Amino acid sequence: MKKHNHTETFNSKHNTKITGTLKKLWNYLSTYRLLLSFVCFMIVASSVLGLLGPYFIGKAVDRIASGDGSRIFLLLLAAGAAYLLYSLALWLQNFWMIGIAQNTVYTLRTQLFSHLHKLQIDFFNKRQYGELMSRVINDIENVSTTLNSSVIQIVSSVLTLIGTVAVMLWLSPLLTLITFIIIPLMFAGMKWITDRTGKLYKEQQKNLGELNGFIEETISGHRIVKAFSQENKVESVFLEKNEKLKQSGYWAQTYAGFIPKLMNVLNNLSFTIIAAAGGILALKGSISIGTIVIFAEYSRQFTRPLNDLSNQFNTLLSAVAGAERVFDLLDEEEEAADEHDAVELPVLKGEVEFHNVSFSYEKDADTVTGLSFRARPGESVALVGPTGAGKSTIINLLSRFYEPDSGNILIDGNESTRIKRKSLRSHMAFVLQDSFLFEGTIRENIRYGRLDATDEEVEKAAAQANAHAFITKLPEGYDTVLKQDGSGISQGEKQLLSIARAILANPSILILDEATSSIDTITELKIQDALKRLMDGRTSFIIAHRLNTIQNADQILVVENGRIIEQGTHPSLLKNEGFYYGLHKSQFEREFVQSH
Repeated sequence: MKKHNHTETFNSKHNTKITGTLKKLWNYLSTYRLLLSFVCFMIVASSVLGLLGPYFIGKAVDRIASGDGSRIFLLLLAAGAAYLLYSLALWLQNFWMIGIAQNTVYTLRTQLFSHLHKLQIDFFNKRQYGELMSRVINDIENVSTTLNSSVIQIVSSVLTLIGTVAVMLWLSPLLTLITFIIIPLMFAGMKWITDRTGKLYKEQQKNLGELNGFIEETISGHRIVKAFSQENKVESVFLEKNEKLKQSGYWAQTYAGFIPKLMNVLNNLSFTIIAAAGGILALKGSISIGTIVIFAEYSRQFTRPLNDLSNQFNTLLSAVAGAERVFDLLDEEEEAADEHDAVELPVLKGEVEFHNVSFSYEKDADTVTGLSFRARPGESVALVGPTGAGKSTIINLLSRFYEPDSGNILIDGNESTRIKRKSLRSHMAFVLQDSFLFEGTIRENIRYGRLDATDEEVEKAAAQANAHAFITKLPEGYDTVLKQDGSGISQGEKQLLSIARAILANPSILILDEATSSIDTITELKIQDALKRLMDGRTSFIIAHRLNTIQNADQILVVENGRIIEQGTHPSLLKNEGFYYGLHKSQFEREFVQSH
């Protein structure tokens, strides 16, 4: 009994979610009410015209059977005109509905893409990029395909079904009731099939998203896969996920495939019943031969919309499964809105103060605790400490990717929460360890720092970043097209382009995160020289593990377990012989051994 109740509860929640998803879809479609009304008119017209054709043919048969040749030509001409107009009505309704569907999906995809850029950074840390791409592309395309065809098909099938039954009852209530013997069989079979396909289609979309996520992750990390010879490992994981997708897709399609087979059997059974019962009634004089002809055609029109409805219902379930995933993403909480009294700062000097700031990503597990320090305009502040100490968290709090749980962060004396995020970040630039470049020309990648920059300003920034020399040696110079993530140039050259981008942005606050790691010595010298120019006159925060790169920093913050345990300049920290001293000594000794 408990299991039964649990199943009922699950089905109730599932049906409620489906209803909610359909309502949300209707909110998008209802924007085109006028055009939808035209579509509905054409659906009604096509349904009526589809019923008139067989009726005229049946009446012509009756006249031929009775030996009355009058008006046969007119009846056949009327049937031909009905079928011609029926085809025109079908074309118009499809033409208009495709336009509605494409505009609806365009709006949905645009909103989803825009919404993704408003989500919190933490959201992306917990999701596979490939799985998100699957929702933006595959799931929305699934909705598009269904709107293009299924909506019209469902409405048309319902109207045709109602009209067919009405005419059949008018012609012969007795033969109609005999024909309806197949309906209980049809509903029993349909319920058995759809109870299974709905869950399977949802599972199929879920498995497809997981497989896309894994593929995206594996292709992005193909160098690591090859470096560690883990091809067999990733192939086995791929096969496992691919097998899950195959199984869910196989059973979804298998159960759905029962529908046309079931309907064909019922269609033939219906035709047999009409032929037998109609023949008996005709012999008794209860109905005419023409009526039997009409009924034979209407029996096909009766089972065809049922067949179409059952097929489209499965397609609709698949689309609803995709739409649910899309709307789940749209329902994700966006980054908190700026305070109503938040201001824009047209100019930023770059003074930064942390006052007893604490923050945790998870409850009851503080990441940083009681942080207090001050960076004066133009100063360079280095953050050092072991991995996981909280260095990146400090930067995330400064840039308002996260908000502190307690304490205050002041920017030029203003609480950071009182500054609009977009305004604050417009005064900041980042040069990270993994420099990300977009697919496009070198000029476009540098100009990403300031979109209104002229070509001369782009080239000047590149020269200041020591990137101009290597750019001009490329075949197309600044118009050289980089592949995705800048593949085709070295890591050091990508870093120089990132610095050029930051120079062009002309920030007041600069974030450098291991900007010179994994770079050869010659390129590192170029980068260090470019960074000096970039940092000049700007407040800079430098996350560094190699202490020889921060010896000239105005102040060094030593972070461990989310706390600042030491603070000072390089000479003063060495003099104290504390944690920093030990860290510097171990690095120096290691580098000495490696050099000898």
